Amino acid sequence: MREKLATPLKLAYGIGQVAEGLKNGAFGTFLIFYYVQVLGLSGALAGFAVGLAVVVDAFTDPLAGSVSDNWHSERGRRHPFIFAAILPLAICFYLLFNPLVTGDTALFIWLLVFTNATRTAMSFYHVPHIALGAEMSEDYDERSNLVSFRLFFSYVGVLLAYGLGTWVFFRPSVAFQNGQLDATAYPPYALVLALLMVITVFWSAWHTRVLIPTLPKAKLGTSTKIIAVLFQVIVDLRDAMRSRSFRWLFLGVLIVFIMAGIDSGLNLFVFTYFWELPTGQLGLLLVMFPIGVMIGVFLSARLFRRFSKKAGLIFGALSWPFWQTLPVVLRLLGWFPENSDELLLPILMIMRFIQGVCTVQAHVAFSSMVADIIDEHELETGKRQEGIFFAAASFSSKATSGIGNIIAGFALDIIGWPRGPEVRTAADVAPETIVDLGLVYGPYFALFGFVSVWCYTHYNLTRERHEEILQALAIRRKER
Repeated sequence: MREKLATPLKLAYGIGQVAEGLKNGAFGTFLIFYYVQVLGLSGALAGFAVGLAVVVDAFTDPLAGSVSDNWHSERGRRHPFIFAAILPLAICFYLLFNPLVTGDTALFIWLLVFTNATRTAMSFYHVPHIALGAEMSEDYDERSNLVSFRLFFSYVGVLLAYGLGTWVFFRPSVAFQNGQLDATAYPPYALVLALLMVITVFWSAWHTRVLIPTLPKAKLGTSTKIIAVLFQVIVDLRDAMRSRSFRWLFLGVLIVFIMAGIDSGLNLFVFTYFWELPTGQLGLLLVMFPIGVMIGVFLSARLFRRFSKKAGLIFGALSWPFWQTLPVVLRLLGWFPENSDELLLPILMIMRFIQGVCTVQAHVAFSSMVADIIDEHELETGKRQEGIFFAAASFSSKATSGIGNIIAGFALDIIGWPRGPEVRTAADVAPETIVDLGLVYGPYFALFGFVSVWCYTHYNLTRERHEEILQALAIRRKER
């Protein structure tokens, strides 16, 4: 097993994450806005349709993890699923932003079906892909480095989703001053993103296939019958949740991603109507967070060597709600530049950039800590199960962001948010409704971040304990 990986391999692995970043950027910022503000679907129905993917994710993520953990083939455990997911992912994503139906009921069903189909295809790519990263090295610091590459390219994808949207496809026109209200711009936007997904996933899978002979193999004798597979998923999840450290990490991430789901569901509404940013400036603000992340990921390994992964997790978890809430609260208190002030955009951009640099420390720490827990699990059970652990982690993020989308959709209806493309500027919305939007987006839900930090304090797998685990595993493997 390689410990210090060549940079081209790390790049190839990381590039595969661009696809998830593209999906997350489009889902998180444009999807609910497109169906509510552009197509006129009820906010509650849109949020509910996107959030119902939780039900499917509850099965597909652990299924993808468990099946790939136990898969026998000449192409290894992970790569067959990565290759197979490419075309379904691209096709379903494109159709999601190109509905061939009209009317609330038909749009709700279309959104429900293709959100679930896209996320299912992503599960059968993403879970094996992140599990592959944990298999590529057992080194404590090298794992953080690999996660940094993966997260860097994930936010390259987010950056592309934002930039292509706001500066290419949603540019202002005579008919639409805010181009994101133009329904005809979304299908070509989705098509370009789908093609980029195909290219980056295939590139990553093709150039990491050289590792297949060196990667762990599934134990022989595993049944492939569907009932047995589903039963194995339940058994694997039960075993994963026996880890005290993993239970607390899992719970903390559940809480964080509820907030993230609310944030993503309301982002475009807040930037368009609360801050009243034109499309070009909106794009500048959107890209500052991923740029901050892309810089912050390469500080992570150095920070974790000096402090610890747990400290990085707590620092990042506190940073997100702080920088999310600060500008909204200052505006509501009258201590922030007005929307017409030239200083508004630079200050917001700086805050978003700092938020990205700081928050990503939690992302890198979390994924690296899960990989360390997998070693502890192998020592205790004799099973190497990257897939099921990362499936549970992936499910926690997707499921709770889905719940966050549901909350965001219902919140829009509760505050009486007007929908439809005729609502073009803040002048078309009651001032008290805009204030309510800011409160929902900022302080109301950001407080949950402190609960997640309390969960993370219960994690107890240190660098020293991990070294002991690796030594014990090395002895056991030699005895086999």
